[in-house]
Amino acid sequence: MGRDGLLVPVESSTQIQVSLKKKTAVSRSWISLDHNGESSILDADKYTIMRRVQINARDLRILDPLLSYPSTILGREKVIVLNLEHIKAIITADEVLLRDPFDDNVVPIIEELRRRLPLGNAVYQGQGEEEEHPGVQHDVESSEENEFPFEFRALEVALEAICSFLDARTRELENEVYPALDELTSKISSRNLDRVRKLKSAMTRLTNRVQKVRDELEQLLDDDDDMEDLYLSRKLAGASSPVSVSDAPNWFLSSPVIGSKISRISRGSAATSQGETDVEELEMLLEAYFMQIDGTMNKLTTLREYIDDTEDYINIQLDNHRNQLIQLELFLSSGTVCLSVYSVVAAIFGMNIPNILNTDHGYAFKWVVILAGVACASIFLSIISYARHKGLVGS
Repeated sequence: MGRDGLLVPVESSTQIQVSLKKKTAVSRSWISLDHNGESSILDADKYTIMRRVQINARDLRILDPLLSYPSTILGREKVIVLNLEHIKAIITADEVLLRDPFDDNVVPIIEELRRRLPLGNAVYQGQGEEEEHPGVQHDVESSEENEFPFEFRALEVALEAICSFLDARTRELENEVYPALDELTSKISSRNLDRVRKLKSAMTRLTNRVQKVRDELEQLLDDDDDMEDLYLSRKLAGASSPVSVSDAPNWFLSSPVIGSKISRISRGSAATSQGETDVEELEMLLEAYFMQIDGTMNKLTTLREYIDDTEDYINIQLDNHRNQLIQLELFLSSGTVCLSVYSVVAAIFGMNIPNILNTDHGYAFKWVVILAGVACASIFLSIISYARHKGLVGS
């Protein structure tokens, strides 16, 4: 591409990992995958990408890793802009541009795109055996009818990758949270409380990420017009339907299967142009992954409820301990009051004032001690009985 960008063919993930060590400016790196699963590295700036896929700067800015944009699936005239966590891609009717191909989370997606973007081998094998087995032709045609358009195959790989990624993060969080909560219930300590606090913060962040993806899929499912915008092949077929296959542009005929797809998509486009919009194929695809991401959301909701229940249990335990401390304080206060009464009696008899009991009454000390002890014990039992009657202490 001259000074705009550099295209380097890529054959396997091993070469990608080797190139990772040589790359320094990852932010400008893209990988292009065509309908055959063949890929090439594109080191280009945003203006080159805008000219290549005919996208405006506002939509391309959504894929900027330096900017924080929520999860988005946008359908434009000729492209689908995909921003799902680490998956930042531009999907056209015959090409996928994926940003940051050297990222560890992106490399498996590239391998999956290479495997699933080409049409099934069974279709090509069936086409090769048509001459020997004419009866197979009907099965081949039915296989083509059931084949997803290129953009939907790429979209499915991205949705499957992001749903699996978030579900894996959820399972990892579950494996950490449940033991931490069980340990906290058995022993309340600052270390366990701090550990649960960090896990709860991580769960909140993960819940927000899953919620964004779920909301985006739900918004697409609720709007048929938005889903219709994602039918790139149908738009191309509708634009070229007045023209015969032989008069189609060269770039449109470059696909080995585009000849068979033009008539099929043109028929679907003509059928839907007269009636309601047919988005059942995409709707079924989105519903499948919406159910998966909704299941992940339910796991996080269950996890949050378990954390809330554990917090309630911990609070109940703390309240119980606090009540026990209050009861202990009540007992100690009651004992202090009784001892203070005993001290008053001792203070009275200890005063330097003439008293008849101090002379010729050897039994006076014994009876004073006994009567003062009985009085103090009676006062203590009276206080405890009153507290139990009012429900201040347990029975």
